[in-house]
Amino acid sequence: MNAPLTLAPSALGPIARAGGRDTRRLKVSFEFSPPKSPEAEENLWLAIRRLEPLNPEFVSVTYGAGGSTRERTHRTVLRMLKETTLSPAAHLTCVDASRAEVDAVVQDYWDAGIRHIVALRGDPPGQFGGAYQPRADGYANATELARGIARIAPFEVSVGLYPQIHPESPSTAHDIDVLKAKIDAGATRAITQFFFDIDGFLKFVDQVRKAGVTIPISPGIMPVSNFKGLRKMAEASRISVPEWLGNLFDGLEGDADTRRLIACSVAAEMCARLEEEGFDDFHFYTLNRADLVYAICRVLGVREAAS
Repeated sequence: MNAPLTLAPSALGPIARAGGRDTRRLKVSFEFSPPKSPEAEENLWLAIRRLEPLNPEFVSVTYGAGGSTRERTHRTVLRMLKETTLSPAAHLTCVDASRAEVDAVVQDYWDAGIRHIVALRGDPPGQFGGAYQPRADGYANATELARGIARIAPFEVSVGLYPQIHPESPSTAHDIDVLKAKIDAGATRAITQFFFDIDGFLKFVDQVRKAGVTIPISPGIMPVSNFKGLRKMAEASRISVPEWLGNLFDGLEGDADTRRLIACSVAAEMCARLEEEGFDDFHFYTLNRADLVYAICRVLGVREAAS
């Protein structure tokens, strides 16, 4: 069982910076999902406007299973580009689309001014975590997709990384070989799936670096106050959820305020520990809500530029 996080004196470093005693700045990025309804779109843009002043390195917009949100992703990314100061990155998958169709989307993004794509293999339509079957006329995997993107234009290309072994991978060594192949194909950054086992993550990154990988690796941070929903997401991706985390949320089904406080505390402590280990670049899965992420960034010393 993973040991629970405990607030150590060194974890006060980010809080001290927030008080103005240190001017170092962590880099953050945020992930959003395209809205499914007018109400969801309003909530999404409230979150975007709340987090925009924190000046993230970039913000990404997801792509649903089987390309199910293709048009909504495209529309959201373009609106971000036109109406905000943000640097949007569009998620792109190779599921249920031909190479020609994907290439057209990539070219459209470049022509519109998008310069960053998150290249992912993706999940089958309606089957998050389901078995993947490539189309005969499509890109077979994220490596081929990254190579195709690089062939069209000099995008920044981010790719996914599982710190606890990809659900379809036989070993960590295989995952590292796949990452190196993605880099050879044009990947410039890796963004990890969310995790809670910090020691395991650090061990994995050490193996990746020893294998000669030098591109930035951004830890994926999931500050979720709905533990039931978190467990469901984790099970689909085969991410271990430690017992101590479940104990923190036990009995709080009807206490949303306390759940949010716990979620913020756990995520902030994780980031503080990772910062101690040399990480200064965090990717937050916002779930289209700004409150938790905004609070965590404040604790870490990431705040709006002075007027």
